[in-house]
Amino acid sequence: MSSNISSGAKEIARAVNARECSAREVVEATLARIASVEPQVGAYLSVLEREARDGADALDARIASGERFPLAGVPLAVKDNMALEGTVTTCGSKMLERWVAPYTASAVRSMLAAGAIPVGKANMDEFAMGSSCENSALGVTRNPYDLERVPGGSSGGSAASVAAYEATIGLGSDTGGSIREPAAFCNLVGFKPTYGRISRYGLIAFASSLDQIGPLTRNVEDAALAYDAMAGFDPMDATSVDRAVEPTANALREDLQGVRIGVVKQFDTHKLGNDIDDVYDRALHDLEALGAEIVEVELPTADYGLATYYLIAPAECSSNLARFDGVRYGLRVDGNDVAEMNERSRAAGFGPEVKRRILIGTYALSSGYYDAYYVRAQKARTLVARDFAKAFESCDLIAAPATSSPAFRFKSKSDPYSMYLMDYYTIPMSLAGLPALSVPCGWVTPEGGERAMPLGLQLTAPLFAERALLSAAHAYERATMHASKHPMQIAEVTR
Repeated sequence: MSSNISSGAKEIARAVNARECSAREVVEATLARIASVEPQVGAYLSVLEREARDGADALDARIASGERFPLAGVPLAVKDNMALEGTVTTCGSKMLERWVAPYTASAVRSMLAAGAIPVGKANMDEFAMGSSCENSALGVTRNPYDLERVPGGSSGGSAASVAAYEATIGLGSDTGGSIREPAAFCNLVGFKPTYGRISRYGLIAFASSLDQIGPLTRNVEDAALAYDAMAGFDPMDATSVDRAVEPTANALREDLQGVRIGVVKQFDTHKLGNDIDDVYDRALHDLEALGAEIVEVELPTADYGLATYYLIAPAECSSNLARFDGVRYGLRVDGNDVAEMNERSRAAGFGPEVKRRILIGTYALSSGYYDAYYVRAQKARTLVARDFAKAFESCDLIAAPATSSPAFRFKSKSDPYSMYLMDYYTIPMSLAGLPALSVPCGWVTPEGGERAMPLGLQLTAPLFAERALLSAAHAYERATMHASKHPMQIAEVTR
């Protein structure tokens, strides 16, 4: 093998470990690709050229001495809300525009230990609040399949970098769909594990009871390799689950014989339009052709997911973001006294969507409204989890859309509510803490569009059933090969 950056993570690691090519060669090819397409795509807020070359040289020396690594030399994009020591970590916000991380997030450290090489910090919606990546205060990221359309959010930079072959694996965070939606928009696999399965230590918090790190990749096998590298208990994270992890990459299957897949009665896809409904209907037939049994299940509280999430997540964000006050770190705008300094710093440092969610959350937590809003939302969240538990009594996995539409044009969703609705199909799984992923399932041409755009099928499993989830997604992916059927608007690398 040469240093072909279109290869999957498994093949890159095999070749680097076998010394058929060096990690430095893979990094140089990736940096050349970044230099070529990044002016069009804008996936990164910072490209780590020196760090990547130094890391590759150090890895090559260790391999020469006999060590081997499961992700040797694999180029990695890191969402810019994950700390990486010595790099600027901004959360896509003016508040942290110059903040240099003094330590490395546990998930990133695990990827480094597995041999991955970070090549850049990826753009994102500010503090992970958004579904399009349009809320970044520091850059514009475009969808490689249509540069006039959004890449999805909030992990839009990580998704765009992997889709554009500027990285092999992208790390994202998913609070209400921020891995799965950009994966669907960018023709990728986006995997959110069970809440607590991958450490959040070093992830700058948005909503602490919902945030979860996961990979964005061009195939399921790469997602499994990344998950296997990162999953496990971390005493540095109070929400980390101390439970044995089943390896997944060595257990992927080719069929779905004996697997019962639930279709949620409340998730009616007819309202999405005939073209989109046909894609999802065809996906269900493909699952059946692989041997799965399709059964109908109910989630009676599904329609309450959006309202529940947009009380809980803003409430937690208003608490988490209180630390950005201009005193300890981040942007500081001086005033006549501390209160004025706090006010000016936060006014200048936070963008409109972040301010909106802080206001919603502060209101929901305020005296006189706490019980009426926040407490009731937590009760509703419990009911959502119960509904999923009941549904899984009659099925092994649940299939649903990952998004209600393909990627949309920039600035086409002018009001916040229409943007929030993009998370309708992903939020319930996040509220229940379940593992879920998006896998490419077909293409549609949006109204007024000239290019076909991808859609994603969302598969969801019971808590800690990542092995079954990735295995089923792999079988579907191998049988359909949707990810390879349409070209990007930018030039693709030679496959």
